[in-house]
Amino acid sequence: MPSTLIPNGVVVVGAIAIAMIILLLALVATKARKVDLTAPGEQKPGWMRSTPPAETLAATKADGEGVQLFDRDKGEALASPFAEQIEDIVRAKLKADPLLAKFKIDLGSAPDRRLEISVDGKKYPEIDALPDERLRRVFHEAVAEWEKS
Repeated sequence: MPSTLIPNGVVVVGAIAIAMIILLLALVATKARKVDLTAPGEQKPGWMRSTPPAETLAATKADGEGVQLFDRDKGEALASPFAEQIEDIVRAKLKADPLLAKFKIDLGSAPDRRLEISVDGKKYPEIDALPDERLRRVFHEAVAEWEKS
């Protein structure tokens, strides 16, 4: 009758591999506990160093959503996260200026995948096509602020 026992060498190699995996998982778990992902600075991994603009943080907190990378509200056009962040900056600027607070804006993706700016329900293909000089200035300022963050 042939033996169905596993050779001792295979058992030893398997045990060593399992021990190494457990050791690596323990090291990762230990390191993860030492990183404070809520603190500013260089503790965060490279892919997490950028934080959303303060306006996005304020908008998501106001909506009861906690901290998120972007704030997309129900009924808004679908847009990329960076466009939603710029939209949050623009909305905060509009809200702070009584002359501009009347504008209702929304950034979204056009059918051709370009950014589309909606102002009071009318769509514009670019910032410079917006109907009001002050509004164009606010959008340019918001983009510049976003690029710095």
